[in-house]
Amino acid sequence: MQGTLSKMRSSLGDVVSYQLLVGEQTLDLNPLIGHHLQLTFSGNIFCDACGRKTKKSYSQGHCFPCMKKLARCDMCVMKPETCHYTQGTCREPEWGDTHCMVPHYVYLSNTSGLKVGITRHTQIPTRWIDQGATQALPILKVKNRHLSGLVEVALAEFIADKTNWRAMLKGDAESIDLAKEAEKLLPAIEEKLQDLLLHFGADSIERLESDLVEITYPVSAYPKKIQSHNFDKEPVVEGILLGIKGQYLIFDTGVINVRKFTSYEVSVETRPA
Repeated sequence: MQGTLSKMRSSLGDVVSYQLLVGEQTLDLNPLIGHHLQLTFSGNIFCDACGRKTKKSYSQGHCFPCMKKLARCDMCVMKPETCHYTQGTCREPEWGDTHCMVPHYVYLSNTSGLKVGITRHTQIPTRWIDQGATQALPILKVKNRHLSGLVEVALAEFIADKTNWRAMLKGDAESIDLAKEAEKLLPAIEEKLQDLLLHFGADSIERLESDLVEITYPVSAYPKKIQSHNFDKEPVVEGILLGIKGQYLIFDTGVINVRKFTSYEVSVETRPA
């Protein structure tokens, strides 16, 4: 099997089910836990947007020209509170219409501990799985991505807004009562929420009473020490596959973030251990 890597596909069940996407082919990963898996980087990188060959990957799989012109590569994707769509300066207004100017959820999750996050309504529960969350709870529904970013910034004054990926890969964090955390956090930002309602409209923020989502990952053993594999430094990544969590493959030899190497051309080989 050979082709360019894409973000792993996942689906929620009693245990998260993963597929490795290699070009147009898919490889079911859960049955390979305990097997030997080898990924070999050919040295070729092909832009995820235009397909041209590039010496370096920008913004997770793009060539430099696409990184500079595509809205998906703009800084506001990482920092939605800086969205400039309404100023008329969005790189791709039509992309903004479908990805940013649509309902978003503000949620609490348990990854390496308590954190706040945001996601487009169509990315639940994928976003939580990609971050390696073991628990998640939507607490607010808002009218667009910009607004969700502003709410996230307000909540980030009290809790983390990023995952400690090393801690996440060492095992599941202790269970958290996310509903109780929300009961404490929302009153703390009430003044900010009222200001946002005045600015964006009375119907722009909806408070939710959601059910807790719990997520279990296909991991037979977590590493005691995290060693990260990198195709830019080592073309062959191999070992016994111990599990998958977030967008990481966990080997007995180390871990690799598959999403980081989107558009890298690899060949994949498997065999029983």
